[in-house]
Amino acid sequence: MAEGLQDLKDHLMATNDAFQRLATEHQGYKEKLQQLASKPYLTDQEQFEEARMKKLKLHLKDQMEAIMQEHRKHAQSV
Repeated sequence: MAEGLQDLKDHLMATNDAFQRLATEHQGYKEKLQQLASKPYLTDQEQFEEARMKKLKLHLKDQMEAIMQEHRKHAQSV
């Protein structure tokens, strides 16, 4: 199952501009959050930014999932 999911993501990265843009943004937030997580202490501003980025990252993930669901639905009807 996980292999099929990765295959779908790879396919969409290669063929769907919207999915590719969302995945790139998602990866960017993931990297920024990892940088914040590596700090021993976060300022109030950094804590606020961390919470904001987590919400944005989750929203992007939801949008990517919607594209994958739509692709699966379309693939099953063809």
